Amino acid sequence: MTIEQEINEKLKHAMKAKDSVAMTVMRSIKTAFTNELVANGKTPQDSINDASALVVIKRLAKQRKDSINQFTQGGRQDLAEIEQAELVVLETLLPETMSQEDILPIARAKQKELDIFDVSKKGVLIGAIVKELKDKADGSDIKVVVDSLFS
Repeated sequence: MTIEQEINEKLKHAMKAKDSVAMTVMRSIKTAFTNELVANGKTPQDSINDASALVVIKRLAKQRKDSINQFTQGGRQDLAEIEQAELVVLETLLPETMSQEDILPIARAKQKELDIFDVSKKGVLIGAIVKELKDKADGSDIKVVVDSLFS
């Protein structure tokens, strides 16, 4: 089953269960898929491949995280809670990512391999780890781990 088919099934299930949060999220994903297809010169009727679908879902999850931070800083906890509920639904569609504890030994090994112990080269180390782990780890978690190596 493709991710697109999975989204359609989850939307049907959410509609039957009258789960408004899941319906909203699934519809927004379908819209984002259509936008991605059109942006890449395809028609809205085309199917999106799983790799592109994951990129779109990750982008939507990142947007929710950013919104949560902004709403929390702005004192709008009510809006942050809505975004958090949507993020939970999005995360069920994403593959499991590595924890910071799992990233730490890889980061230490890469730091030693590249001989980066100067804080000014921290960005190079982060880039190398992101490149190595690709979709296995969240970029913000990698940044936290690398920051801990230099503190």
